[in-house]
Amino acid sequence: MKRGAILLAASLALASCSNTTDPLTGRPQVSNTAAGAGIGAAVGALGGLLIAKDKSGSDQRKSALIGAGVGLLVGGGIGAYMDKQEQELRQQLVNSGVSVSRNGNEIVLNMPSNVTFASGQDALNANFFPVLNSVAIVLNKYPRTLLDVDGHTDSVGDDFSNQALSERRAVSVARYLNSQQVDSRRLRIIGFGETRPIADNASDAGRAANRRVEVRISPLT
Repeated sequence: MKRGAILLAASLALASCSNTTDPLTGRPQVSNTAAGAGIGAAVGALGGLLIAKDKSGSDQRKSALIGAGVGLLVGGGIGAYMDKQEQELRQQLVNSGVSVSRNGNEIVLNMPSNVTFASGQDALNANFFPVLNSVAIVLNKYPRTLLDVDGHTDSVGDDFSNQALSERRAVSVARYLNSQQVDSRRLRIIGFGETRPIADNASDAGRAANRRVEVRISPLT
């Protein structure tokens, strides 16, 4: 399967096999190796629910959040809510290496691998923790949004390895956000491997741009 998807809730359910401690929070966490193995297990278990859709095509996260009492955004309030969130994210992420872009009512945080991960690795750089802490503060302030954490790679290496790496990196970012109290019911993890480049893989600069994790923030409507 070229395009992999996995719910964070499923990956967090594997915490019973945790054998490490988060260096910042002191909370137990799944090792990167275990997280990678857990992806395969969860993919097999979720079957037709890999992309977090129910039979009607609606996002299951919406039902979970509405059931928990999180209010919907409606009408003109949608744009205003997203505008305020975008402004605060831009303020928090100045000179962080993370770019903030807007597409309609969706906000996209582009986290390039040169600031998030060592080459070929899925463990977050410790010096990136404060950046993610800042992101989590804003996300927690604006809970009426859904969060898609998308992993991407360049085209170097085989398809299978790139797919797996993109998933593990997305899991690392999502898991860290969850450790900072970001509600797991808002999160969905998708690994795209090398299938969605934003630059030419023929150049070093292009490959560097393609190695990234994106957090897409959309309103709960």
